[in-house]
Amino acid sequence: MSYRQARFDEPLIQEMKDTREEEDQVEGILPDSMLRKELDIPNLQEFEVTRHYTRLSQMNFGVDIGIYPLGSCTMKYTPKLGGAIVRSEKATQTHPLQDESTVQGSLQIMYELQEMLCKIGGVDAVSLQPAAGAHGEFTGLLMARRYHEFRDEKRDEVVLPDTSHGTNPASASMMGFRVVEIPSKDGRVDLEALENAVGERTAAFMLTNPNTLGIFEDDVLEIARIVHDSGAILYYDGANLNAIMGKTTPGKMNFDIVHFNLHKTFSTPHGGGGPGSGPIGVVSRLRDFLPPPVVAYDGEKYFLDYDFPRTVGKVRSFYGSFAVLLRAYVYIKLMGSDGLEWVAERSVLNSNYLKERLKGHLDLPFKGLRKHEFVLSGAKLKERGLSTRDMSKRLMDYGFHPPTVYFPQIVEEALMIEPTETETKETLDAFADAIISILGEDREKVAGAPYDASVGRVDEVAAARHPILSWRMLAREE
Repeated sequence: MSYRQARFDEPLIQEMKDTREEEDQVEGILPDSMLRKELDIPNLQEFEVTRHYTRLSQMNFGVDIGIYPLGSCTMKYTPKLGGAIVRSEKATQTHPLQDESTVQGSLQIMYELQEMLCKIGGVDAVSLQPAAGAHGEFTGLLMARRYHEFRDEKRDEVVLPDTSHGTNPASASMMGFRVVEIPSKDGRVDLEALENAVGERTAAFMLTNPNTLGIFEDDVLEIARIVHDSGAILYYDGANLNAIMGKTTPGKMNFDIVHFNLHKTFSTPHGGGGPGSGPIGVVSRLRDFLPPPVVAYDGEKYFLDYDFPRTVGKVRSFYGSFAVLLRAYVYIKLMGSDGLEWVAERSVLNSNYLKERLKGHLDLPFKGLRKHEFVLSGAKLKERGLSTRDMSKRLMDYGFHPPTVYFPQIVEEALMIEPTETETKETLDAFADAIISILGEDREKVAGAPYDASVGRVDEVAAARHPILSWRMLAREE
């Protein structure tokens, strides 16, 4: 073990001292009404800004320096080609309010991306508007509610399994639905529980397949029959689409609404609170409920189609996050259909290889094959007065970002691992060796970790009760 994370006593950029001697000479040029009086941005030179953010990056983990095995997140490496194309003038020197005739290339890219997502998802129409996966869920449930209203049906419940993706119950609650959770049976949807849960009040059943345990729902066609017989919508959470591309589609499983996580499956930047994209796809009977506009093609030109008579309305400014859409377009073109199928095969292979390396050292609930991810239990750590959290903190000293922990909640001391297709066997072995090594270390050593990270263990309870998410919040605390 030789990992050491950089440590700098780095101030917030707002706290850095101005170093330029000259000041901007704008007084007398611009009217007073256009001058900011309290703009709290330091007047720094380029090299100072560059060094500041470089130092911060060196005190952090990132997918560019190592595996990021966050289960349910698909934190795969992002090819730099997409970034280079997104930064080109042809992509950056356009404006969404330009006349359609002047942005035919951009519209063509969006149209072709819609068509590719339709094929990958097995759906009939796609809107690129939603800005994230959870936003896609929100939009899908909005359409489900509007669909039932159009049919004069009062449906106020959303059913989901206890293996659902974490944002599903939150999205349903935000929409004002009553959330009904059903238990799993052997890690899959309990068909009897589902049949008892759905009815005339059910608006939708939300499911991802494979589920968050990494287990494929073999009875998905029977699930679809039960849901549709109740008159409800079957919603596919696209979080785990990475595992099935080229092998099957949500459409073949009889899902009605699908959202795509471009930041997961299609390798656009992930996390950090920046722009995202969660396009929403539907079968033909729901097409008129999509948020407009959708890019269309009349054989001669591309144009923005607003003809959606039952639409839920716009859910995003303009037409979505174009730069993120462009990255996804580049990734799909780069991989091709054979490449996307290889992604699914390799992600499943990596997941099962790592599972086999670790299952004798930590408990593996629900035996058998996994898809793109798997969940272990660290319950035996409690016998030594340790927890999954302790082991995850110690992993940081080995240079590995910890996996997802304590989710899904149906597994005690859960450790949820998704290596993705981009990692080599050498990396997978090193990660497995680190976990095995930690399991053999003294309790005190593990309980005090991390030691070699830029920041030691923080008071997580205090951080949750008094969050500091911006420099303004810090200023108020002080």
